[in-house]
This record gives sequence, structure tokens and C-alpha cells, in this order.
Amino acid sequence: MPISAANAQAIESIKAAGRIIMEIFQRIDKMDLRRMKTIDLNDRIDTMIRENAASPAFLNYRGFPKSCCISLNEEVVHGIPDSRRIEDGDIVKIDVGVNYRGYIADAARTFAAGSIAPEAQQMLEVTKQALKKGIAAAKPGNKISDISRAIQTTVEAKGYSVVRELTGHGIGRNLHEEPAIPNFVGSGPEFLIKPGMALAIEPMVNMGKHDVVTAQNRWTILTKDNSLSCHYEDTVLIVDDGNLNLTKTMEN
Repeated sequence: MPISAANAQAIESIKAAGRIIMEIFQRIDKMDLRRMKTIDLNDRIDTMIRENAASPAFLNYRGFPKSCCISLNEEVVHGIPDSRRIEDGDIVKIDVGVNYRGYIADAARTFAAGSIAPEAQQMLEVTKQALKKGIAAAKPGNKISDISRAIQTTVEAKGYSVVRELTGHGIGRNLHEEPAIPNFVGSGPEFLIKPGMALAIEPMVNMGKHDVVTAQNRWTILTKDNSLSCHYEDTVLIVDDGNLNLTKTMEN
């Protein structure tokens, strides 16, 4: 459901939530993640959120036990921070949701811990490009499938796969709202993009096949073939002449 363009308070709240996420990713980008426990990184992110008079949108969402998702290597999304240490060469997906005065922004980045393999770095670059292409298609008069098509064609042209079991989503008062935003063109209903909508666009890209499985913890999603996976996400607000990227950082 679109956020009413007349509701200035709603717009400002979701923009503020987005700014908090931007600042978090900018600070993480300056960290050396190697040998850091994922739970310690979670705790730092939780502190940064609360220092801004906001709350972590993921904590206790449908029972999720931590304040952010941290997924390593073949883990696609929804990794639960714990005592594992991040090692040199890991690719680290960090997904953060922030609730500020009742409105939510959501974004994810993939970070390289130390020196990663060239093929992994290429996948990161392709996924970032797919996100940019998807965001460019998010404008009034287009359909959600235009976003999906832009992401899918960018990814598959380079020989990678888009995850099909998980999608982007609308966002606002709730973390997940309509419409769903697949990263591939399916056969479902077409949704017209309109001003006032807030959309979380998030390509999830596998180096191997698109198939995924769920870990025993019932949260973490992994590639079925154990190939590496990458995840980037931004929250955008649709306006009359295009969109505003509310979680864009300098590196993307």
C-alpha cells in the first residue's frame, strides 16, 4: 500500500530510518571484519541503531532472535549472528532494518573480509549493477515486472542465477508489505508502480544454480549447491519523476 504523499511525517520517518542504515554501512565499510565474531558485529549494529533513537526492525520479527542478519559465503540471507568468526576471504552479507517513529527502511550490503577471490569480487560487482538497474526501473508508469526484468537480465547475462524463492517487497509501517518484487519475471499479477510507494529492492545472486535450502535453525537460507551468494538491497521511495534512494551509500 503506498505511503500517502500528503503524509509528510511518514515520509520523513522512513527517510530518517534510511539515513541511519546509510551511516551504519559507512561505518562498517571502514572496519576490518576479519576475526570478528558475527554476534559482536550484531551488537555494534544494535548500538548504532539505538543511538539514533530508533529500534532494530528485525529483532523478534516472526521470532528472529537478533538485530540484523549476517550471512557468510554460501549463506544467502537470514543468517543468525553467533560466535562464528569472520575469516579472511569471506564474503559477508549484512542486512539491516531500522524502525524510526513507526516507519521502516531496509537495506543490505555484501562486504569483503580481507582479500576475496576475483570470481567472488566479480559477482559482487554484477549484483550491485543489478540493483542499480532494478532501481532505475522503479518509476511511475512502470510495472514491478520491469524491476524484475532489469535484475534478471543483468545477472543472467553474466552467467549467475537469481534466487527465486525470496523476493523484494513493499515497506512502510511493516517490514514486509505488498507488492512482492521478484528478481525474475514470473507469471503473477502485474502491479503498477505509483508515487508514494516505498519499495525494498534486493537482488540475491548465486554463483551456481538458483536453488536454495533452509538450515536446521529454520532461518538461514543457503545455496543448495554450496556456491557463493551475494545480496544487495536498497529502500526507494517512488516520487512523481522517478525515485529517491533512501539507503544509498557512497560505495553503491
